[in-house]
Amino acid sequence: MLRIGIGTDTHRLVEGRALVLGGVHIASDRGADGHSDADALSHAIADAILGALCEGDIGVHFPDKDPQWSGANSLELLSRVMWLARERSLHVVNVDSTILLETPKLRSYVDSMRENIAGVLGIDAECVNVKAKTGEGLDAVGQGLAVTAQAAVLMESN
Repeated sequence: MLRIGIGTDTHRLVEGRALVLGGVHIASDRGADGHSDADALSHAIADAILGALCEGDIGVHFPDKDPQWSGANSLELLSRVMWLARERSLHVVNVDSTILLETPKLRSYVDSMRENIAGVLGIDAECVNVKAKTGEGLDAVGQGLAVTAQAAVLMESN
């Protein structure tokens, strides 16, 4: 059995917060605002997996009104989502993701993101793709106000 899921996540960029994407701390003067560490990439991948499982989204499983998730490491949240998949004898075959961020440039961080995500998902980094795009000066991303991540996952039964 094959299952496909799609996820997306957007966070406002603010001063005084760290910018974390795929579990990697990105050198930036502004970071993503959110209840957890606001790692948009990890959130999008978690949502894609939850979509493939037909289990809602991360807001259902880790509500921002629940203080236990305040400041949570999003790779840990992703790990908990993978536990749900493993409970159903499903594993991730591959991930394709895109980060939309005007600045800073992410090329030098992509390999570390792929390794972190692959480690949590229990797959080879060669099965995790991370692309970085700008907003070309358009919309909230292009104006440097937000970061968005999108992800698609293919899952298969064990």
